[in-house]
Amino acid sequence: MERVIDLESGVRLWTETRGNPSHPPLLLVMGAGAAGLTWPEALVDALAERHFVIRYDHRDTGRSTWAYEQRPYRLADLADDALAVLDAHDVRRAHLVGMSMGGVLVQLILADHPERVARATLFGTCALSEAPLVEPDGTRIPVAELPGPDARLLEFWAQPVADHGMEAELERRVAHWRLLNGDQLPFDDREFRSLERRIIEHTGHHRPSTAHALADQSDLVRTEALARNTVPVTVVESPADPVWRPAHARHLGQVIAGARVVAVRGMGHAVAGECVGELAAVIGG
Repeated sequence: MERVIDLESGVRLWTETRGNPSHPPLLLVMGAGAAGLTWPEALVDALAERHFVIRYDHRDTGRSTWAYEQRPYRLADLADDALAVLDAHDVRRAHLVGMSMGGVLVQLILADHPERVARATLFGTCALSEAPLVEPDGTRIPVAELPGPDARLLEFWAQPVADHGMEAELERRVAHWRLLNGDQLPFDDREFRSLERRIIEHTGHHRPSTAHALADQSDLVRTEALARNTVPVTVVESPADPVWRPAHARHLGQVIAGARVVAVRGMGHAVAGECVGELAAVIGG
């Protein structure tokens, strides 16, 4: 069921629910610049078998308010949006699932509002902690020295984005997904092309969203709060992730107290169809 909620700030957020409302609630929090429809339908359906699933469009994505240039905001404000979505659906505590930037937002909620989180699952993201990664041999790796994104992605991101029409934008998005998919699983061009066509139709235009990259990213570190965490947390390691390499999953598993790390074979920084079953089992387990 679709529903639009209005925040006191004047922002409108598109939301969708699936599954039995009497089942445990689960909120899907997507990454930067990505609409809620980016979550694969097969994954949402699988999770909805045992959960009341809520997904939504961040500000400046999909059918939610696009107004960053008129009303700039902090990245942390998007974590408040996630809580507002829960409030609108009368959910006090939920299983939060965060991918990429969504994983950052879920960590903020874990640290600042743990009473709202029944469980959390994080993947394709980095830790909001200044504590180093400690390798099995005792080597301590500072956060600044953890591996960065693949050079091919950095080159892609450096290219200016111009409007050459919908089909050109579609090609650009598919090329991006091809890189994000990683090198371990075959890339299904048709799958991601169909996904982006649905997102463009859902949004009503093909303009790319750049607001989240421009948003104020200050005051995100939560080292001490994450070290005191008492909420069950699962970190999904994506072995082929070209953005946040596996070392970041191991780092998350160390700096969030009580977190467990589980790998999903072949997954990159995209939820390819081949990964859906295993990922659903990890999230739901």
